[in-house]
Amino acid sequence: MQDLIKDLLTLYKLIVLYMLSCVDFPLTKAQIGDFILEKEYTDFLTLQQTFNELIDAGLITAKSIRNRTHLSITEEGTETLNFFRGKLNEGIRSDVDGFFRQHKIAMRNEASVLANYSKNASGEYDARLIAKDHGADLVNITLTVPSEDTAISICDNWQKKNQEIYQYLISKLF
Repeated sequence: MQDLIKDLLTLYKLIVLYMLSCVDFPLTKAQIGDFILEKEYTDFLTLQQTFNELIDAGLITAKSIRNRTHLSITEEGTETLNFFRGKLNEGIRSDVDGFFRQHKIAMRNEASVLANYSKNASGEYDARLIAKDHGADLVNITLTVPSEDTAISICDNWQKKNQEIYQYLISKLF
């Protein structure tokens, strides 16, 4: 029984590594979870264990931004995936590829627009707003505001209106 559990955890790790290797931007735990849980490969708790073991082994990195954890594959993760790729059957790879064909643009947009806030030394809040394209910052703005509620509102609105704001800035600055 222990061998079966170990083999299944290895499979889940390979699925996560394969997913991260298919994109050139970080994926959130939620994005990966949407696929794995929708396909009923495993349950939520086992998936969290899988993420933790991959992070602990240095095969992926995790970066928390507000309430999301963004995951990226490391060089060691890529080497591991290449070594064990044969253990990931064609049906699963095909499922992942189909998932990305359907959702990749929305996933890239979600990963490319970042908003976070923190309390600064003066007791105010810094709202950091970033829009990326292929890993490069298109916009990187920090707004200092007096309250946490205002910072939260700014971050939420950046997620919804970033394209409109970016176009406005470009039109006014050029």
